Amino acid sequence: MSILLDHITLSYDSRTLLSEVCATFSPGTLTALIGRNGTGKSTLLRAIAGLGDVTAGSVELCGHPLTELSARQRAATVSFVTTDKVRIANLTCEDVVSLGRAPYTNWIGRMQDEDRAIVEHALQRVGMSGFARKTMDRMSDGECQRVMIARALAQDTPVILLDEPTAFLDLPNRYELATLLRRLARDEGKCILFSTHDLDIALSLCDTVALIDTPTLHSLPADAMVQSGYLERLFSGRSACFDPATRSVRLR
Repeated sequence: MSILLDHITLSYDSRTLLSEVCATFSPGTLTALIGRNGTGKSTLLRAIAGLGDVTAGSVELCGHPLTELSARQRAATVSFVTTDKVRIANLTCEDVVSLGRAPYTNWIGRMQDEDRAIVEHALQRVGMSGFARKTMDRMSDGECQRVMIARALAQDTPVILLDEPTAFLDLPNRYELATLLRRLARDEGKCILFSTHDLDIALSLCDTVALIDTPTLHSLPADAMVQSGYLERLFSGRSACFDPATRSVRLR
């Protein structure tokens, strides 16, 4: 398994967000992490990335305990795309994507021909080759998100985590970005886990849906999640019905 959560407990201040959670996420799969605001989606992603503390239990990445990985090993195992907007003047797309090669460059950070080829290929995979020399402050939100995903691809990790990657996008761009993530998971064999409030996208494009119902995490195949009844609890007793023809969720 790419990600193993072994009886983990997560807390924020004195509040328990998740308790004794066990879950696995496999290579080549796209998983949507959903839940109400404040339930710990970002906290969980940061814990898996090694950027936040686990109160109890353990996280394993690709068969290795997270706590036993050095910073360099962790950077070669998991990449994390945050929800922050990147708008730095004079920083080109190529420059941003090149940062993903940091775990592999020499002690002064000098890129080799192989690194440059990987950066170019990463931009190509997300459809941004023509934007390599364009600066980030002159790009749309959707274009910037693609560049940040390209940086994660250049980092060449088996696990990619994304925190609300569709948050600032309109509906067509949300589906386009989620479709890109699904293609990368299947074609590249990546384990991709992203948080989202877009229930339609989670159920129509993802292999698995992980739903936080504090302090529990339910992780099921997307079609099984529709039938589970957990969505009804998320929407306070309202019945949720997914229509595959229109890729939409109806609440009754």
